Amino acid sequence: EEEEEEEEKQEEVKKSSSVPKSVPPPEPQKSEAEIVLEEKLSKKKLEDEEGWKEYIEQWRNQRNKEEEELRVLKEKQGKRKALRDAEEWKMNEHKRAQEEQRQREAEEKRASEMIQKQRRLEEAEKKRAAMLNALDSANKTDIKPNFVIQKRTDGGPGASVGNTAMDKLMNVSAARAEMGKTKEQLGDDKKISLGFRIKPLEIEGMSVDDLKVKAKELWDTIVKLETEKYDLEERQKRQDYDLKELGERQRQINRNKALKKGLDPEALSGKYPPKLQVASKYERRIDRRTYEDKKGLFDGGFEAQGMAGIEKIWNDRIESFEEKKGKVPKWLGAEGLEGKKITSAGIAPVGEETMMEEEEEEE
Repeated sequence: EEEEEEEEKQEEVKKSSSVPKSVPPPEPQKSEAEIVLEEKLSKKKLEDEEGWKEYIEQWRNQRNKEEEELRVLKEKQGKRKALRDAEEWKMNEHKRAQEEQRQREAEEKRASEMIQKQRRLEEAEKKRAAMLNALDSANKTDIKPNFVIQKRTDGGPGASVGNTAMDKLMNVSAARAEMGKTKEQLGDDKKISLGFRIKPLEIEGMSVDDLKVKAKELWDTIVKLETEKYDLEERQKRQDYDLKELGERQRQINRNKALKKGLDPEALSGKYPPKLQVASKYERRIDRRTYEDKKGLFDGGFEAQGMAGIEKIWNDRIESFEEKKGKVPKWLGAEGLEGKKITSAGIAPVGEETMMEEEEEEE
């Protein structure tokens, strides 16, 4: 096998040596114009390369300058952002301090109002308790006062106490303030009043008999309160019925007044005054007239008046023309009319027959 491989290699070498090598063709000689052109092209290429190098250098310088400006701007932006963050933090801290102070003041104000309200309710509760004790004592003992309160009628001081408009206005304002309270305020008032009225049970150390007596007192109190509640509910029902009755009477009175004035029966019973009728109800009906009827409404007027004036002038001129038709004009003269007759068609010669007829008529 090795011998065969060597033989193959020798044959390949022989074949390669037998093939003639390709000889490059000789270069053609260049003319002077071609040489000059090549020199110009090479010179222009060098100039272009130098121009491109200068342009690239300028571009790099411009880019470095822009990068430097951008870096400076970013630094300024970072400083401004840090300064703005610091200012915002200070502002937020100031707002938070103000909000805390406002909440603190609101809580202090609410606490002072609660204390004042509690004192006011305590005083009202004490007065109510004193009044109830006085009523109970008056009911138990029939004691009459040994003096008489006389109301002044001369208009002096104290004559109008509790009856002036200011007193009534104060009562109305107090009632409105009470009605304008929210549920939370009413709940707080209720808790405070219940805290005054409901006393804590002190049953520690009490015997069985004392507990029975205490339970009997509580039961009597419950019975009394339930009785008062029932009486108040019945009184409220009666007052509601009376208000409804009075409202119905007022509506009937307003209805009669409206009918007398020729208005709608419910005109004076509403929340707002009645509407004024500024147009007749017949103006909004459907117009069922024909075209001829509508056209007759526009007959006459300025146009008809003008036509009548023109017609009158025309008739006057016709009459004056008819009157002047048989007369001889001055420019014609009397001599020129001998043997002629004036007619509507003009001046015509007169024959013998016509002359004879005129003479007969004259005789």
